[in-house]
Amino acid sequence: MALTKDKKQEIVVELADLLKSSKMTVVSKYEGTTVKAMQELRRKAEENGTVIKVVKNRLVKKAFESTDSHKDADTSELAGMLMYVFNADDEVAPAKVVHEMAKTEKQLEFIGAFDETGRMLSADEVKALAQLPTREELIATVINTLKSPVNNVVTGLGGNLHGLLDAVAAKAS
Repeated sequence: MALTKDKKQEIVVELADLLKSSKMTVVSKYEGTTVKAMQELRRKAEENGTVIKVVKNRLVKKAFESTDSHKDADTSELAGMLMYVFNADDEVAPAKVVHEMAKTEKQLEFIGAFDETGRMLSADEVKALAQLPTREELIATVINTLKSPVNNVVTGLGGNLHGLLDAVAAKAS
């Protein structure tokens, strides 16, 4: 069933709002991916606040034209069966979600991504971004790195203290 003109306009407005609020919009081919795999991808995406949209490229291009930050973006590569993955809170999350699913679903392929300013990133840049550790992993690494010297000092002092107590106990008996 064909969409009415009003429904198409609603979709364009929704996409424009997603583009404005998204820190990163990842574009990926999904042709040949099963419905079950797409449902799983959407479920995983929802866990971290990522939104997946599968709409006609023509409507996406209209949404690009209607946003100030993306109106000059190069949309020439937006052709074929594409899905658009948005996240307003995390730049890396959309790329990670698609990359994780692409490990089992070989049909998923990055086309590129658009940052919040409308600059297009290549597929290779998106893959590199997807392979970065998560924000939580980076924070844990920094905390462990900062905590390591303190642990070493405490361990060293504890070992010397035990040796001193053993010597005093031996002298006392």
